[in-house]
Amino acid sequence: MQGHLVSIVVTLLIFMFVTAALMAALTKYTGLLEIRGSIGKRTALILQVSGILFLLLLWQAVCSTGWVTPYLLPPPLKVLQAYPVLHFKFALVRNLGYSCYLNGMGYLEAIAVCLPLGFVIGMFPLFDGMFSKQVDAIRYLPLTALTGLFMVWFGIDDMMKIQFLAAGIIVYLLPMVVMRVREVPVIYQQTAFTLGASKWGMFTTVFFPYVRSKVILDIKVLVAISWTYVTIAEMQHDVGGIGAMAVSTAKQGMVDKTFAILTVILLVGFIQDKLFIGLDWLVNPHKYE
Repeated sequence: MQGHLVSIVVTLLIFMFVTAALMAALTKYTGLLEIRGSIGKRTALILQVSGILFLLLLWQAVCSTGWVTPYLLPPPLKVLQAYPVLHFKFALVRNLGYSCYLNGMGYLEAIAVCLPLGFVIGMFPLFDGMFSKQVDAIRYLPLTALTGLFMVWFGIDDMMKIQFLAAGIIVYLLPMVVMRVREVPVIYQQTAFTLGASKWGMFTTVFFPYVRSKVILDIKVLVAISWTYVTIAEMQHDVGGIGAMAVSTAKQGMVDKTFAILTVILLVGFIQDKLFIGLDWLVNPHKYE
């Protein structure tokens, strides 16, 4: 009991210190309280780190009160201690690599399908009239209810999982590409036509550069959705994968390990976001000038 009280007091003191530091920052940088105010990179980094510390301290404070048992909400230190067990006993790195492989292959296939189809449907009235309503409708497909069909069509191995993931991305990405093509300002098309551009010239100089500058960040957003589908895919004929690991440990009551796995997925998602932003900076440098 005394140990709990000491832990609570220490946590509250640190919490108060962080809060005071944030208030001092708010006082010094008045732009932080302005509507849509701008802040520098250094201030943004400080706020990001402060936000992470705030959540960790709040998590520890809740665990220290004893109101929630460690079985339901393990403290941060216990979650941290779960990583060696996950690595050596549950092959964390191998399962993570397997999930990234499935995700990557599904994404490559979805992009290879959606980009050409999206441009054709978005640019030409013939295909727009024939298929635009179907493209809008596929977003409502309950893919989780179709796993049985994918098993019938593609078996139970990696091929089925990759096709399922690709389908899960296509139903969102294809309407997004079509929408981006339709958003191309008419003035750009008219200017290219005035300069004598052919249909192919309009595609290469107007439509493709504009859509490319938008769709990379659209794909970045859809990466988060794909982690839900990769977990569902891995549960069909479970041969590994970090999503299947999270479900398995939760069912066995190893909540600390489940939290540790979820933290890894969050970290991977953060890294993926940065990679997509870096790719966007390389491909579309004009957006960052």
